[in-house]
Amino acid sequence: EQVPPMVSAVKVGGRRLHELAREGIEVERAPRPVTIHSLSILPGPPGEQEVFTMAVECSSGTYVRTLAADIGHALGGGAHIRHLRRNAVGPFTLSDAIQLEQVDADRVRPMLDAVRHLTRLDVDAKGAADVAVGKVLQRMAVGLGDDDPGPWAVVGEGDRLLAVYEPFRDGTIKPSLVIPPDPAAGLPA
Repeated sequence: EQVPPMVSAVKVGGRRLHELAREGIEVERAPRPVTIHSLSILPGPPGEQEVFTMAVECSSGTYVRTLAADIGHALGGGAHIRHLRRNAVGPFTLSDAIQLEQVDADRVRPMLDAVRHLTRLDVDAKGAADVAVGKVLQRMAVGLGDDDPGPWAVVGEGDRLLAVYEPFRDGTIKPSLVIPPDPAAGLPA
């Protein structure tokens, strides 16, 4: 578990922690579950004994700066991050990255690539209309059993990503993200 830092977007009492921190207010924060899949300590630059490189594979929601501070505290001192580079997010790695100047239509990847790790849920035109307005869906109505944990990438005609849905209550699923139709593509609203 990890306690989120005050400079995070986590909400407490309806306010984001970073907003409270800027006002000089510090509040109790509940620890959140995180998973460290791997952590490697590598040598730092020559001549800098107190500096090292740390490679971390972790779950979403892990605060790596806080992890470094916690490690320093556990070693009886302190620690901070001099340089942070994210090597991967979800299915994307640095090898997928391009410079802003290189962005063009040939390099744009389908939105489905970003959610390929999610279970795919295909819907018909009526389902797509319900999803477009953020409707809560019945699991059974869209062919999901109670044993499918989600979340789901909801896909409409033409392999178009419509939304990401997550489990809700009483046999229903709800949207965590709805992607509005592109008016230029002539898709129904």
